[in-house]
Order: sequence, then structure tokens, then C-alpha cells
Amino acid sequence: MSLTQFRVDDCPHTMDGLRLLAQDANQQIEAFMSRKVMDIWAESVEHRGGRQSLFRDQYNALGRLNLAALQRIVSAKYQRGPAFNRQHPFVEILFSDITESREALNLSQLVREALPPAFHRLA
Repeated sequence: MSLTQFRVDDCPHTMDGLRLLAQDANQQIEAFMSRKVMDIWAESVEHRGGRQSLFRDQYNALGRLNLAALQRIVSAKYQRGPAFNRQHPFVEILFSDITESREALNLSQLVREALPPAFHRLA
């Protein structure tokens, strides 16, 4: 069983994170990685001191850049079936799924814009 037509969903949606779509024969499969999981994954690569959350255009761009790795992670979790994925056929990507997969995140095209002063915490 192989997922095909794997892609990032760039359409407007209300989910706070990266939404991925794929096909398993005639069935549409939806996968989701929360913004928090994307932030942790990116931070683990960047080794930055301060936390700065990713914005939708940033995590969608990272999703497109890392589509092959994400497809392998989603496919592995999806193939485990309902016994290991209680929301089957919906696949939620957890940070534990990422660490288990040992997939590397390519941040080479991530551009972090400076936040306006109002976004910085005051001590």
C-alpha cells in the first residue's frame, strides 16, 4: 500500500499547523503536523536560544522542501493501520514519529523575519 499524490495543502483552513493530503487508491488521506511540532523540529535543527514560532507560509514552505521525508513518516504511520493510529485514516504526525524515523529537516530555505518590538517579551 503506497500513498500517492502526496502534497502540502495550501488552501485556507482553520488548523494551526501543516496539513498534508495524499491518496490511497480512491480514499483521500489527511495528515497533520501541529505548528508546535514543526517549531520543536525546526528548533532541534537550528539550535537557537530563543523560541520563535513558525508562521503558516514558513511551515508550508518547509513542508514542500521536506515533502519526501514527510511522505516517508506519514506512510510508515499510516501503514501501521488503526491498531497503532486511532484516528486512521487521518494521520497526526507527532514529534515522537519524527525522532523514531530519524528523518532530517532541511532548513536551508527558512527565512526568519525579525519580529516587531511588540512581540518581544519584557523582563
